[in-house]
Amino acid sequence: MAEAKQRDPALAVGDAAQTVAPHRGRPLVRALVLTGYGLNCDYETDHVFRLAGADPCRVHINELIERRVRLEDFHVLALIGGFAWADDHGAGVILATKLRHHLGDALLDFVRSGRLVIGICNGFQALVNLGLLPGFNPGALRREVALTYNDCGNFRDQWVHLRVEETPCVFTRGLTRIDLPVRHGEGKLVAAPKVLARLEENRQVVLRYALPDGLPARGAFPWNPNGSLLDIAGICDPTGRIFGLMPHPEAYSHFTNHPDWTRRKWALPGAGAPSAVSSEHGEGVAIFRNAVREAERR
Repeated sequence: MAEAKQRDPALAVGDAAQTVAPHRGRPLVRALVLTGYGLNCDYETDHVFRLAGADPCRVHINELIERRVRLEDFHVLALIGGFAWADDHGAGVILATKLRHHLGDALLDFVRSGRLVIGICNGFQALVNLGLLPGFNPGALRREVALTYNDCGNFRDQWVHLRVEETPCVFTRGLTRIDLPVRHGEGKLVAAPKVLARLEENRQVVLRYALPDGLPARGAFPWNPNGSLLDIAGICDPTGRIFGLMPHPEAYSHFTNHPDWTRRKWALPGAGAPSAVSSEHGEGVAIFRNAVREAERR
């Protein structure tokens, strides 16, 4: 899958003129970071893809619609966090509508080809509104779940503990627990009982909000910050190649992003020395590194 050639800077759009050194001598996995109209996590997502060994490109949605950039030239698509179109008709609704009507066939072809999609926060909301998640019937683009207003009635900006379940999700391979920040007002996942049961049966529930000891939050606030049913924080499609989550892995790119990093550093070898933490990647990088490895494998 990663056989695409490194792009020619002279033909670059957006920030594509940025150069990246070859990653261990292998062709670089190309990641498209979608931007535009209220999306605001593009630089962080671009940065963490670079840390993971990919060659990311920040692309405005209109560049895709106008075919100035082709989706098929990339291996990974990232729908990022923010407030697309100010969430004016609901979080991710207008973005999903725009994608469906202008890029629906291209998105389905992208997925059918075995490529990867990650939706973070507003991107997750767009994926469920679009119908790519949970994706029970590939190609149907049917909405089965919703992400709605937090039970607490306000925007939550906090760090959460997450349990990583055993699923087909390629993005979370090797992970069992992770701390990540959330920042959303509409993060409560709701669905009909039969849909929730199917998610469980298919092992499509990837992340759950948890207590500090890793036990299920069981809806308890603030460990479950939004009241999401079954403590669901992230799901994947049946193939594991489409992943959506409310927490922000791109916001944990460096060890010092974590609010307890000064306490945690003493557990590292050579604790107390600046070198013990200065080059440490944050836990969120692992999610993007898994994506790069899977794309290289394909």
